[in-house]
Amino acid sequence: MINDIKKDAESRMKKTLTALENEFARIRTGRAHPSLLGHVTVEYYGSEVPVSQIANVTIEDSRTLAVTPWEKDKVKLIEKAIMNSDLGLNPLTAGTVIRIPMPPLTEERRRDLVKVVRQEAENSRVAIRNIRRDANNDLKALLKEKEISEDEDRRGHDEIQTLTDNYIKKIDEQLTVKEKELMEV
Repeated sequence: MINDIKKDAESRMKKTLTALENEFARIRTGRAHPSLLGHVTVEYYGSEVPVSQIANVTIEDSRTLAVTPWEKDKVKLIEKAIMNSDLGLNPLTAGTVIRIPMPPLTEERRRDLVKVVRQEAENSRVAIRNIRRDANNDLKALLKEKEISEDEDRRGHDEIQTLTDNYIKKIDEQLTVKEKELMEV
């Protein structure tokens, strides 16, 4: 029973860490990366689909993305979707290839992005702590129903705390890497 609670908590913590990684990937650092367009959607035969599903997104150089639609008539739709996104990018179309230059980030914008990154990390830490609280409550319920002994309860709490500490450390490591990446010029 304790192992089931621990496994459930660990899988939920992994999901939280993965969600944080995805959020960090969306935050622009001035470098070109295909995941920047991950949440940009285009109207495609009646449904909204991500750009990556109707076009090939590649890195031309460190500051330029190239988007090549699989259907020529979708170039304008993709270009419009990128312009209307919250990324602040200005795509340039040359035939069937859309080039997206990454404007350099100002110092002020970098500091704002660092604040956003720190907030995302804090939200993830809170989520990890909430998972710990849920797991500890499950252990207390088992103890109250006399399905586990007090020693097993204490050991379970210690294991959950160790797990929590490990995941919070991983979040802090990711935060440090992302902050360094954002402040690089």
